[in-house]
Amino acid sequence: MSIPTIEAERFILRELAVEDVEALWPTFSDPDNMRWWSCPAFTSREKLAKWLLAPDWNGRSWAAIERGSGEAVGRFVAIPGMDHVTEIGYATVLGRQGQGIARECVGALISYLFAAEGMRRIWADVDPDNAASNALLERLGFALEGRLRETWETHIGIRDSLIWGLLAREWAPEAG
Repeated sequence: MSIPTIEAERFILRELAVEDVEALWPTFSDPDNMRWWSCPAFTSREKLAKWLLAPDWNGRSWAAIERGSGEAVGRFVAIPGMDHVTEIGYATVLGRQGQGIARECVGALISYLFAAEGMRRIWADVDPDNAASNALLERLGFALEGRLRETWETHIGIRDSLIWGLLAREWAPEAG
């Protein structure tokens, strides 16, 4: 599936490229930032690049580029599932969290997936202790659908997952 360019007010989401690895490195190599991920912080730029740009990965990755500066400020993904259902994921670069980047870019991605690709459902899997991510999904109108107990075995131990879902008919773009 192709990776279209998606326009947001302050950012452009475009296909993630090898040039973005350097901007994402501080984020994905920071143990505190990677605490709630299913994998630990990366220890080399080469390993990060291989993971970010894996040709056999089933999902699509975008870099959020700030208009004006051209700076990569985040990574956003869509992972296909059943017909017209997709999972999303996101990360904002260190030092830029709390500036509404994820809210704006995830909102733009959701709008695109519903309007242009005809998705009926978008969902996300989040660690229960990842307060910022859970709050973002709630602000965007996602419903907390359940808790999967002991779903992930990660670098910090066995973790539960909160499953958040949003249906096309529930999406209010002004929430993004």
